[in-house]
Parts: sequence; C-alpha cells; structure tokens
Amino acid sequence: MDFLTNMKISSSGLSVQRKRMETISSNLANLETTRTPEGGPYRRKDVLITALPLEDQFGNTFKNELGDQLTKVQVADVVEDQDEPRMVYNPSHPDANDLGYVAMPNVDQMTEMVNMVTTQRSFEANVTALNASKAMAIRAIDLGR
Repeated sequence: MDFLTNMKISSSGLSVQRKRMETISSNLANLETTRTPEGGPYRRKDVLITALPLEDQFGNTFKNELGDQLTKVQVADVVEDQDEPRMVYNPSHPDANDLGYVAMPNVDQMTEMVNMVTTQRSFEANVTALNASKAMAIRAIDLGR
C-alpha cells in the first residue's frame, strides 16, 4: 500500500466526520424548533455511512498482501429519525394542541453532545493517520536523497 492510498482512506474519513458534525450541529440548533416547512416539529437527522472499495486511477481495486480489499468510507445518506416527537405540556405555547401539549423535536441534547465528542475524536484520529502518512512519505523522500 502506498502513501497516497493511506491519505485517500484518511481523507474519506475526514469528509464523513465533517458531515456528521454538520448534522449534529443542525440537530442541536433545532432543539426547540416546533415548526418546519414540512409541518410539525423538527426531526432529528442522522448520517448513514457506507464502506466502498478503494480503486486506483486505472479502476483496479487496491489489495494488500493478504488479498483483503481496502475500503474508504462515504456518506450514503442523511436520514430523519422516525421516533415520535416529545409531547411537552405548555398550554401557553402557540403550537399547543387542545390539551395544552406541544410536539417538540425528538432530539436529546445529551445524546447529541456525546455524538459530537465521538465525532471530534474520530476526526482527530483521521487527521493523525493522515499526518503520519505524510510524515512517512516525507521521510522516504529524505532517505532517497
């Protein structure tokens, strides 16, 4: 496996983690949103991630010494959580129903904060792997001089 392959794999991870962070930020920003253009409260969103074979410039799939296929990651889709909204009693709210309950987003702030820290750590791990590949490539070039 060459250094460029390492960098491609790490950069795909960085892209996925960036999208996850954007989605988590959106969920947190809409924690109290009771009205959306589609009607009803905001629904929590989540990123679906898929593994794809890593192909070189000629369309051949990279393989390591054991014959296993190397994969990169990619965002497959951003989907809405189908859990029911939280019903909160607040009869003075403009969106309250006849019984005084308001449909609130199905976003749990604590869960989103945990997801944010996990995403941040994954991003940092990908940056570390990318930097290690870069340092190895630079060292290999220096050795060739």
